Order: sequence, then C-alpha cells, then structure tokens
Amino acid sequence: MAKYIFVTGGVTSSLGKGIIAASLAKLLQARGLRVTIQKFDPYINVDPGTLNPYEHGECYVTEDGAETDLDLGHYERFLNIYTSQANNVTTGRIYQHVINREREGAFLGKTVQVVPHITDEIKRRMLLLGQNNQYDIVITELGGTVGDIESLPYVEAVRQLQWELPDEDLLVVHLTLIPYLKAAKELKTKPTQHSVRMLSENGVFPDVIVCRSEEPLNDDIKRKIALFCNVKPEAVIEAPDANTIYEVPLLMLNEQLDLIVLKKLNITEFAEPDLTRWKGFLDKLKYPKAKITIGLIGKYVELQDAYKSILEAFIHAGAMNECKVQVVPIHSESLTPENVAEKLINLDGLLVAPGFGHRGIEGKITAVQFARETGLPFFGICLGMQMAVIEFGRNILGIKDAHSTEMQPDTEGAVINMMEEQKKITQKGGTMRLGAYPCTIKEGTLAHKIYGTTQITERHRHRYEFNNEYLEAYEGAGMVASGRNPETGLVEIVELPNHPYFIGCQYHPELKSTVEAPHPLFVHFVAASRQFHDRKAQRANKVNEAV
Repeated sequence: MAKYIFVTGGVTSSLGKGIIAASLAKLLQARGLRVTIQKFDPYINVDPGTLNPYEHGECYVTEDGAETDLDLGHYERFLNIYTSQANNVTTGRIYQHVINREREGAFLGKTVQVVPHITDEIKRRMLLLGQNNQYDIVITELGGTVGDIESLPYVEAVRQLQWELPDEDLLVVHLTLIPYLKAAKELKTKPTQHSVRMLSENGVFPDVIVCRSEEPLNDDIKRKIALFCNVKPEAVIEAPDANTIYEVPLLMLNEQLDLIVLKKLNITEFAEPDLTRWKGFLDKLKYPKAKITIGLIGKYVELQDAYKSILEAFIHAGAMNECKVQVVPIHSESLTPENVAEKLINLDGLLVAPGFGHRGIEGKITAVQFARETGLPFFGICLGMQMAVIEFGRNILGIKDAHSTEMQPDTEGAVINMMEEQKKITQKGGTMRLGAYPCTIKEGTLAHKIYGTTQITERHRHRYEFNNEYLEAYEGAGMVASGRNPETGLVEIVELPNHPYFIGCQYHPELKSTVEAPHPLFVHFVAASRQFHDRKAQRANKVNEAV
C-alpha cells in the first residue's frame, strides 16, 4: 500500500509548495522509490481552462487532455514522468461530483453536507493514485494557505486521514515563512508559530516544518521553532532562496529532508540518491559558454507565470547547448511596423507565444514579418504558428484580408479557421482539442532533422487550425507543411526552407520539455539562435578590423 505525504502552506502564498513537493519527490525517486505528486486547488472553477492567464498563470495540459494547474508542469519537469487528470483536483470538481451523485439519488435522501460527503469525496481522490500498486509514495500539495476559508475542507480531510491511516503511512510537511526584519537585524518566528497553531487547531499536526527565509537559520532558531511547533529540531528544515528552482532538490538533500521523511514513514529499503544527471544539468546551467537573447512576443508578458513552461523549456535547452538564454518579454500590443526594427534588432531569436483573442494580434504578425525578412531565427507556438501563416498569406500570397476567424469571423481570407468538430460546441470549459495527438513528419524537412523520426505525438490546446483549402497555394509559394495529423490531415508544423531557421507548430512542445529530456524544438531553436549570434559577432569584428 502506498504512503501519503501532504504539503501545506502558511503565512503567505507563493512560498513554493510545488517546488518543495517536486524536490522531495525527486529525492525519493532518486533513491529508487516510485513517486507521484498531485495538486488539490481550493478554487471553485472546475479546472483552470477558462481562467485568464493573469488570474492563475498558464494552464498546463497533460497527455490525457486535462487542463490543470501550472504546478503539474513542475512535477513533470522534475520527475520526468507524465501526470494525468487524476493529479489535479479542484473544489469545483469535488462539488460537481457530489451534487451530480445527489441528483442521481446516491445518498438515499440524506442531507448532503461538507462533512462527511464533501470530505469523503476529497479523501477518495487523495487516496486514488495510491490504490493500484503503481506508486510507493503519493505526495499531495494542498493549494492556498492555512486559514483560507476555501482550504478548510481539505485540511479537515487530512485530519480524518491522520486518524484513519496508520501513523507510518501518512506525513504532513508544512511550508512557512521566517521573515527577516532588517531594522532589527532579526529573524522572527512568530508568524510560523501562528501558522502551525492554526493548522493544529484544525486537528492537523505537521511532522516536518520547512522554513523559507532570506537569511540562514541558526540552531537556536530551529530549536525555538521545534519547541513552539511541537516537532523535533531535526524536522525543522531550512529552505533558503536559490538562484534557480533546480537547485532546491540539492538544498533539501543537504538538509536531509528525504531521510527524515523515510524514517517517519518507516521505509527502510532505499538506495543512495543518484543525481548524476541532475548535477550535470546544473553545472551546464551555472557555467554557460555563451549567451543569447530571445524575444518572447506575447500578450500576457506582465505575468511571468503566464508563459512558465516556455521559460523553463528555454532553461533546459540552454543547458543542453551550454548557453545562457536571456528571454526578453515584448508585449505584442507595443509593436508596430514603424518601431519593430528598433525593438527587435538586438535579438538572436524570436518566439511568438500562444494566446487567445484579438488583442495584440497585429503586433505578432508584424514581428513574424520582421523575422522572415531579416533571417532572424523564428519559432511560433500554436497562435504563433497561426500568425506566421497569416503573415505569409498577406505578404507573399497577396491575400490582403488573410486572417483567422477567431479574430475576424467574417473574413474572406480565412487561412486559419475553426476546426469542424468545434463549430457546434457552446460550452467553453474542457472542450478544446486537448492532449496528445499523433503527427507524421515529412522526410528531409527541418522538422525531420530536429526530431530524427517521422512519427511523433505532441500535446494540443486549440480550437482553430490551418485551412487546408489554402494548402496548395502556400506550399506552391514556399511554405512547407512538414507535419500533419495522419487521420485528419490537420497541419501541425509549417516551415520555410529558404530561411535560416523558421518553424511553427500548432501544438505546445513546451509542455513536454523536462530537465532530463529537453524538447528538441527548443534545443534546435537555441542552437540556431546561437549560430545567428555568432555570425553577427563575426560580421561586427570584420567591420571593426576594417575600420
């Protein structure tokens, strides 16, 4: 039977519960244990699929087509395993399930209440992944902060499980903040004491306390926290700020978090942690041999988490190329034909990001045109690929009103059109083309060189597609559809062979990039951008020598 670890948070949000959970999972996995992680979100939305990226960051899509919290991206990137629909649960989904059962008469006329009906459903889902003998340990991250009204049913469910399961089968990790007052030059433990007290008042007693702090914790501070929070001193773990999230597993290894957890769970058979590849990745990340600048053209650039997976994929690909990738966010609304050269001239590569709606579209098209005409390495993802198609249609094929029916429903130049199966859909949540689909790649193309195979699967999240009525005209003018869905003929990849590096894909490759398996599209894009940077430097040197 699997053992269960619950990660809660206190004092403030955004302390990094997901990173701590993923780091602990990585250490346990490195010791030979089978581990998975799940996230329970307290908001009432059924899933984050209909949330604005400004609200909750990016919507992460799993292989089986679940629209989930972005923390599942961290889980996959750290563990190099797939998550699924079962790994992300929201309050909305819990209540929806219970209410549907009530409508079916499943409760035999009883009054449906938070306790026991809602908490029973929460517990069922908390234990679900551990019941098929697939995992040794299931780590559950509880979203929100202790004290939030929305989180109370989850805390209550953990309290009941602490009572129902054997002591050695359940462990609670509480992540908290130890603020440093610069005026007093002192670390303050009182917020942590209050946070643990609030958790304890709800019947949940943490076994391990992980303390985020800008300053080191001395032994006296740790003993004080242990005394007032009813844990052993060795179970007070310091989590200092790190230069990169990928250092956190090693920081937790130094604090022996994994050994403390294994002892509490009475797991006696485990290996020494094998983190050779992880440390090799970190060495390349810390000591790059080159530096390039990539422009990220997007609509939500004010919030870093809106493009979290893309930014992480650049970190993975940069390390693979032993190159530091500096990503410069550029708001597409700020780009015009008059200023595009000024804003993009110093870039080594250009990525046009995914998105929805008409805002900032013309700026993205202008950026694509600049990249196509100047030979700047270009990479378009989902909407970014569609913008490349529209730009090519307008400026090469002469289709003046080339557009997408998403932004201009009545356009006569609908080079991007809604997918047929999407036209009858009225409900928005969970109804896009979601999850992994196959793609067949043409031999001899750039995509074939990148992937090294003709058969791939990639994850999707879209309603609109390349209009195949225009495919012959596009390929006749030089834009190659190098990847297509074998069943529907959907164009998955487009590229320009007469360009140094120009490729766009309808799917989201960033969702499958991990530390141990960087995505090849990002790896080759970074490599092409580095070559472009080197060529620019060589030309500049020749000019200087001539002068």
